[in-house]
Amino acid sequence: MFAQQAIRVVVLVTVFVGGFVLGHVVQPLEGAQSGVVYELRTYTSPAGKLGELQTRFRDHTLRIFERHGMKNIGYWVPADAPLSENTLIYILEHESRDAAKKSWDDFRVDPDWQKAYEESQRDGRLASNVESVFMTATDFSPMK
Repeated sequence: MFAQQAIRVVVLVTVFVGGFVLGHVVQPLEGAQSGVVYELRTYTSPAGKLGELQTRFRDHTLRIFERHGMKNIGYWVPADAPLSENTLIYILEHESRDAAKKSWDDFRVDPDWQKAYEESQRDGRLASNVESVFMTATDFSPMK
């Protein structure tokens, strides 16, 4: 129960900080539904697996995301325990919700991804829970 509440706090703080950071590195959004969207993803890993999850992202996932049109904005781990021991948070940029769907569909069937995924899971799953939230900037966001 505490972990879920703590994750929600981390996500809210990340959205706030992410909005500020993104405001300095990306172009303004044109349309909430048809324009650029950001995807906030939070992975919770089983005990002792966060390092392996980070390795998979570092060595494989980021490159494959880019190949399929997903722009890597940033990756974070919470600063404080217990979430720092099992949580990876990141933000992707997509041209639109439709583009995000296509990118994810293409990513899932990518042979390089399938190989990296299978090899990384030999000693057990690296993520026990994955959450995804699509976001668009408000009219008062520094991103505008």
